[in-house]
Amino acid sequence: MFSRHNLVWLSQQGWRDAIDAAAPEHRGVLENWRDNDWPATVRRRDTHADANEVGLGVALPPDAEGRKVRIALRVQALEVTRSIPPLPLKSVLPALAPPWREELTVLDNRAVGLVLRVYGSVALQVLTGQSYVTPQSDVDLLFYPATQQQLNAGLALLAFHATHLPLDGEIVFPSGQAVAWKEWLQAQAAGAQVLVKEQDAVRLSPLTALLATLRQP
Repeated sequence: MFSRHNLVWLSQQGWRDAIDAAAPEHRGVLENWRDNDWPATVRRRDTHADANEVGLGVALPPDAEGRKVRIALRVQALEVTRSIPPLPLKSVLPALAPPWREELTVLDNRAVGLVLRVYGSVALQVLTGQSYVTPQSDVDLLFYPATQQQLNAGLALLAFHATHLPLDGEIVFPSGQAVAWKEWLQAQAAGAQVLVKEQDAVRLSPLTALLATLRQP
């Protein structure tokens, strides 16, 4: 099972299949990605994908006009040679420039007992050494609560630091279902449903259904 945002490395055959299936204008970029041994990122599975296929994405750095190209791939799961979770927030801190480094270090130090991981522009810049982060970039964080106490503590922490940083990202529940944490806060205040992202689908759900997946004290 490959979770959204996981980082995966492909076999040579996997890359050949992905490059052969790609649009002609993307093949050179993907060959360069393969040659640098950079990972692809797991995305939501296509609705028409076979059960043994995994959906991946390769996001390129923004061009001079700020346009971002994202290349969707689909490969056989058996061609994945290695898979790891998104990068821990702590692991990317040394590569960040101030003031983000200082502010995120404070956030990480305050996240006692909480699991925080990073994806998006910050993670890709650290992984590839290319220029992804711009003045318009967000810091995309994944937050993995196991209990409602951790959920509440993590939301309060992120909301506080979002007043100093362009934070964004998702809550990932033990079931693997994910919700944008800003949307959760809005729905919590309004009593509304939230958009849940799963490995194979996107749907609306009441907050209570997701809270039920957390470990009870």
